[in-house]
Amino acid sequence: QVQLVESGGGLVQAGGSLRLSCAASGSTTMHGSMAWYRQAPGKQRDLVGTISIGGRPNYVDSVKGRFTISRDDAKKSVFLQMNSLKPEDTAVYYCNADVTYWGNGRYNTENYWGQGTQVTVSS
Repeated sequence: QVQLVESGGGLVQAGGSLRLSCAASGSTTMHGSMAWYRQAPGKQRDLVGTISIGGRPNYVDSVKGRFTISRDDAKKSVFLQMNSLKPEDTAVYYCNADVTYWGNGRYNTENYWGQGTQVTVSS
């Protein structure tokens, strides 16, 4: 069964840092771009940033200069380093990626979401 498994969330004071990880399970590969999203209570899920196949990241304005997205294709993983955290960064964070796996006699590529990890920033 293919899964994206997230880890690294938690409670941190404003100004602190957290590093989120997201790894694909099983005999899978991740060839395409990857992304991080977040969803605050009562709000829609919003894009935080993306990273291309070649490792080029892009960020929404609210996190530029504070967050860094990276990937390790050998480990089938994507990471989100969050520095200078603010209370408004409090949300459930989700990774998203196209995952390729072998099934039914062929390679299949489908889009998957991680299970989400809570990040809470106290003031």
